[in-house]
Amino acid sequence: MKESPPKSARGRPNYGTRYAGPTALWFTLFFATPLVIIVLYSFLKKGLYGGVQPIWSLDAYRSLANPTFAAVALKTLATSVIATAITIALALPCGYFMARSRNQTFLLLLVIIPFWTNFLIRVYAWMAILGNNGFLNEVLHRLGFVKEYVQFLYNQEAVVLVLVYMYLPYAILPLFSTIDKFDFSLLEAARDLGATKLQSMTKVLIPNIKSGVFTAVLFTFIPIFGAYAVPLLVGGKDSYMLGNVIADQLTKTRNWPLASAISMMITVVTTAGVMVMMNLQKRDAQRLAEEKLSTGDAGGGEQ
Repeated sequence: MKESPPKSARGRPNYGTRYAGPTALWFTLFFATPLVIIVLYSFLKKGLYGGVQPIWSLDAYRSLANPTFAAVALKTLATSVIATAITIALALPCGYFMARSRNQTFLLLLVIIPFWTNFLIRVYAWMAILGNNGFLNEVLHRLGFVKEYVQFLYNQEAVVLVLVYMYLPYAILPLFSTIDKFDFSLLEAARDLGATKLQSMTKVLIPNIKSGVFTAVLFTFIPIFGAYAVPLLVGGKDSYMLGNVIADQLTKTRNWPLASAISMMITVVTTAGVMVMMNLQKRDAQRLAEEKLSTGDAGGGEQ
């Protein structure tokens, strides 16, 4: 006998579970399964010629206590925080301007255009701009500002600059989407009540677009924290990040358990950051709901 689908509250068939089945299967195969493999590899012993041996071991996690790895991890975290902060600071006015503009479609096209070009091509373009014989040095030399080339490339500043450029669209799009739904009459009301333009932005606009800021931070911090190509191509020895360590452990020393352990550390750190921000966002939402409820009760009492 054919089993009927579960009924909804109104007595209608509920096909939600069946529709969600393919999506759940897709995530299980291509997200959960690789993550499980990485977790298992991190607890196995390194193979003699690469790979792993089916012997349980904590050697990979013990290696993480090495001061060298700790220094690289702290540098990666600092670089990610700085690049994310600069990206959000640039994306906020861009998203605000786009939301208030009449040419939103054209501006959105300008933001999306970089996605049409390969990631590596954009990195090499910056190398051509910042190189010792690149466009920027050539312009400064011809204008007479410098006699010898300036070392713009292969340093930490170059890494942060290119990372900000690469992930700026990922921050602009969610911020624009959130700001576009904002009621701008609230800013005018705040100005009428005596707030300055800066105060109206920080005390009215920013609190009401926290969801967009939260999404923009996630879309930028997580990929920057695991960046590999940018520090490899435009950074120097002082710009070594965890993504480069993982690649070296996989391709050079062929220490797969250690690479898996570092990957797990990145996953844990990013997941913890996401959970903290989600908790803060939830608290803000609860606080706003309580304030609205108390305001409504006060209004009802006055009537």
